[in-house]
Amino acid sequence: MSYGSAQRLDPALLTRKRKAAMIVQLMLTEGQNISLSRLPEDMQMRITRELGALRIVDKDTLRAVVEEFSRDLESVGLAVPGGVASALAALSGQISPNAIARLKSEASQGGGDPWNQVTDLTVGELVPLMQAESTEVGAVVLSKLPVAKAAELLGLLPGERARRITYAVSQTSTITPIAVARIGKSLATEYCVKLVSAFANPPVQRIGAILNSSVAATRDAVLEGLGTTDAAFAEEVRRAIFTFPDVPARVLPADVPKVIRGVDQPLLVTALTAALANGGGDAASAEFILKSMSQRMAESLREEIKERGKVKRADGEAAMGRVISAIRERVDSGEITLIKPDEPEE
Repeated sequence: MSYGSAQRLDPALLTRKRKAAMIVQLMLTEGQNISLSRLPEDMQMRITRELGALRIVDKDTLRAVVEEFSRDLESVGLAVPGGVASALAALSGQISPNAIARLKSEASQGGGDPWNQVTDLTVGELVPLMQAESTEVGAVVLSKLPVAKAAELLGLLPGERARRITYAVSQTSTITPIAVARIGKSLATEYCVKLVSAFANPPVQRIGAILNSSVAATRDAVLEGLGTTDAAFAEEVRRAIFTFPDVPARVLPADVPKVIRGVDQPLLVTALTAALANGGGDAASAEFILKSMSQRMAESLREEIKERGKVKRADGEAAMGRVISAIRERVDSGEITLIKPDEPEE
């Protein structure tokens, strides 16, 4: 076929790839800015090869291809962005974190481009990657990142490490696309699949919450055992525990009325009676609670405390535990906020 004349083609004999290439070329000729970079690389390569094979297409063939393309568009009832990444974005907040982690893991093992996951990591997440991997791998990562992100990342690395990785970039000119893809897949599997814990709270908070509701003897025995096994963990648990003597230091006086509304009055009387009898921190907390409510209510409670008499130890601890539980419930609901304990001295 001469370049100076157009040969009549039969649209029925053209492949879908060739027709797609015609549509792409037509859009480019019309000045449309189309981005094919989101397509898988093998598809980008096929389209490019088809464009390279095009010569002169007659008007009737082009018109027939365009009409077929228009009919296909009109018949589309729903357009959904393809790929696991797009599906996960669309379902954000609708599926569980564990499902997201597993799907991302499958995607990194499948046909998607794993480099999308790697380059989506934050700079803070990339720093340990760049320090743990070889300088050659670090150079590939640096080359795949957007320039601004790469510059920020380089600035956070130790000077010698940054220098070695920067020099290694000069050695990447001969690396093959297959090798780059393998590196991306390995990094995505290692760094991009974030394991989601089965528990909403960390271990310290979970143990602290359990010991908060335990009797003092059990709490002390467990803490002593933890101190023998792991002193640092035991200290963290102690700081997470919120007991009756901690009330004045952790609860605002204005929040006390909100708390005691969640405790049946007989239980509150029992808790205050036991606490005042115990003395020390328990008694100080009881006085704090009484002084943080209306004078009329405080006087009424003091009268009931006098009439209550002696309280069994177990009953007193259970009642004080109920007051602590009421505080926790108000905190969890967002109704009140606890005062943060002072940080330990260095």
